Amino acid sequence: MPNSNFLPDAGPGAYGVYPGTSLLHRTYALLAATLFFSTITAVVGMRSLFAYQHPIMIMIAAFISLFAIQWAGMRNSPMAVPLVFLFTGLMGLSLGPAIAVYLRLPNGPTIVAEALLGTAVIFSSLSVYALVSRRNFSYMGGFLMTGLIIVVLASIANIFLHMAMLQLVVAGMALLVFSGLVLFDTSRLIHGGQTNPVLLAVSLYLDVLNIFIALLEILGALQGGGRRR
Repeated sequence: MPNSNFLPDAGPGAYGVYPGTSLLHRTYALLAATLFFSTITAVVGMRSLFAYQHPIMIMIAAFISLFAIQWAGMRNSPMAVPLVFLFTGLMGLSLGPAIAVYLRLPNGPTIVAEALLGTAVIFSSLSVYALVSRRNFSYMGGFLMTGLIIVVLASIANIFLHMAMLQLVVAGMALLVFSGLVLFDTSRLIHGGQTNPVLLAVSLYLDVLNIFIALLEILGALQGGGRRR
């Protein structure tokens, strides 16, 4: 999968008081539902000729739906939740062909399984740490945003350069940045920086997705002998 699939996080926000467990429950329930839905659409994407032939069209639609979520979420519109499922469904659809490519690599099923397991371990460990420690990770915002910009620019550059080493470096940086964003976004949830469960769930979804993509890139390079083109 091209490194351009590393997607920007929803971004930092201000911090306030702890919003309560109901927000936690709603956020993680929506996150779990969207991840499950993305899994279904990823399986569809692996078998869909449209997903293979029109990846750019799908990504454009996903970006449009992401901006629509931000607009609807900030206005507490009832359209926000359907838009979240539209966005995450499109992301799963776009991910399907890439997963199929990895599955055809030497040790492909192992690579995908390890990426899934690694994503689950990284996300759950960092989330639990942030929730239990109640530390405020707002100070990481500027550093993470800078790192995110570097990852995006390097990803775009490598679309034209096709440098395997740069691809691996970018994937490593993305893994660090989005792992940090798990702490940052969970801290926003705990300390009331954002009180809309839809926007919080989308931020955490992007963290999970990009950690998974980064691990696929790294494990594919280290264990699969490079991707088949």
